[in-house]
Amino acid sequence: MKILIATDKFKGSLTALEACNAVKEGILKVIPSAQVDMLPLADGGDGTLETIESKLHFKRIYLDVTGPLFRKVGAWYGLQDDTAYIEMASASGLLLLREEEQHAPSATTLGTGEMIVDALHRGARKIYLFVGGSATNDCGLGVAQALGYRFFDKNSNELSPVGASLEKIVSIGGKANPDVANTEFVLVTDVENPLYGTNGAAHVFARQKGANPEEIEMLDRGLRHFSELIKQEWKFDVANIPGAGAAGGLGAGAMIFLKAKPRKGITTIMEILHFDKLLQEADMLISGEGKFDQQTLEGKVVKGTMERALQFKKPFGVVCGICELKSDEINELPVVAVEAIKNEETSFEDAMQHAYALLVTRTEQLVGKMLKS
Repeated sequence: MKILIATDKFKGSLTALEACNAVKEGILKVIPSAQVDMLPLADGGDGTLETIESKLHFKRIYLDVTGPLFRKVGAWYGLQDDTAYIEMASASGLLLLREEEQHAPSATTLGTGEMIVDALHRGARKIYLFVGGSATNDCGLGVAQALGYRFFDKNSNELSPVGASLEKIVSIGGKANPDVANTEFVLVTDVENPLYGTNGAAHVFARQKGANPEEIEMLDRGLRHFSELIKQEWKFDVANIPGAGAAGGLGAGAMIFLKAKPRKGITTIMEILHFDKLLQEADMLISGEGKFDQQTLEGKVVKGTMERALQFKKPFGVVCGICELKSDEINELPVVAVEAIKNEETSFEDAMQHAYALLVTRTEQLVGKMLKS
């Protein structure tokens, strides 16, 4: 029997690879002869590259770049032949800043742009840009500056590539690195928010990046203003394209300056890792994540794997840290069984502290049910 394991991380307790290892251990206790293939997955947010690295075997490229507050930071991206995998959080992420430093109006994506330029110089002609976990709200001005663009105010003064500059821009100078035109850019994000407005980048995300209410309004005006400028000057209306509001408007910036095509996180990662081929060869599929809830069903890792299991008619089981779906909700899903680490006999503290061992046990229980079904 061949079993494919494809789990996300169990946030706060297990990495995706650790979770896969625990599930494998549980499977082999029930079916010692099973062939087990492990595929750690992520939904495209920060930490995605570390998760998929074990399967892709890309080369890590380390470099010093401009951090979100213009201090140099050490960052890295993956390079495999002519394909680069860039995680913007590595250069422009919120986790690079102490809580008291986080301030969206002052933050830049310049370092992310520097990684892109480095990849272009090394011959990358397809670049996946993963945009979760940003500290920024600059609509990609930093990326654009790294590529060769400049932004000016009404007095022809050059503006810093930060969110606070957006509403002051009256003209755009410079031109893009010539390699951009010969490169395919894929914007990987599950965020579908528009660029501005009540559901836009500033109103939905800027508060968690250190912006106060007045600054959120200022940033929203800036995103609207910059969008209108691009619409007038470049004849490109980006504001309401799903994903434009991702990463403080970097989604829109990537579409404008890189002609990037937005793609769903889990769908893209499964494609990169040739998930369908592995699943077609398997007899059953086990997936999992920390919390199995309604949000799962809106596009997380388990939803993506569940859809594929249904498509290829493979028995599908779920392990998780905690399950918040009711029995009747689970019964409506194409799932043989769900086993949660935390149950009536296990406290939250024990579930977190002994997650690996408990996941082995829950997997044994899951596989037993799947074999009987």
